[in-house]
Formats: sequence, C-alpha cells, structure tokens
Amino acid sequence: MAWLYLIIAALFETAWTFSVKYFKFSSFRLLNTTNIYKAEGIYIVAPLLGYIIFGIANVYFFSLAIKQVPTAMAFAVWTASTLVFIKLVDVFFFRQHISWAETFFLMLIMIGIIGMRIYSVSPDK
Repeated sequence: MAWLYLIIAALFETAWTFSVKYFKFSSFRLLNTTNIYKAEGIYIVAPLLGYIIFGIANVYFFSLAIKQVPTAMAFAVWTASTLVFIKLVDVFFFRQHISWAETFFLMLIMIGIIGMRIYSVSPDK
C-alpha cells in the first residue's frame, strides 16, 4: 500500500507544481466581489486553492508512505515519479516536445529507482 501512497503523493505533487506555475500574486488586486464567481475570478483563485489542497494531500500521502518504506527510498521514488508525471503532463497537455535524450535520461532515473527497490536491504523488525 505504501507504493500506492507514493504514486498518489507524486500525482498531487505534480498538480501542486502546476498550481505554483499559474499562481500570480499580482492578479489578486483584480479580484473583487463582482468577479470572484465569474470565470475571471476563478482563474485567479483556482491556483491558490490548488496550491493549498494539492500541497496538503501531497504531504498527507507522502507521510503515510514513509511510515512503511525507508525514507531515502520513498523520497527517491516520489521525486522520480513526480518528474516523470510532470514531463508527461508537459508532453500530452501542453504539447511540448520531448527529445530522445530526455526520454533516455528519464528511463535511467526509473531504472535506478527499480534497482534501488530490488537491491535495497530491508530493515529488521
């Protein structure tokens, strides 16, 4: 179950990252009672709400995972998974290109994580 928690935490971290990308403090001056419920107000408030909600969910699921998985392993898997998810969102939703070199190095990261998982020493309880 801990590995599932790590993947869920990585998905929330990915959503949190894009919330930070679109979060603008300067836009809050434009927010008032007449436009807060309209589309222009939603575009201002949504990144802030995403920042808070996705951040809390990310920390919650990551904390569940590190209770069952060694901390270094959990952090490595969480970070690598987040990196892959961010790149997938960039490619499929934002239509950014991915080079063969990027693909190769992402695969190296994932191979390293799998290697750590296979060859890690489990703690004695």
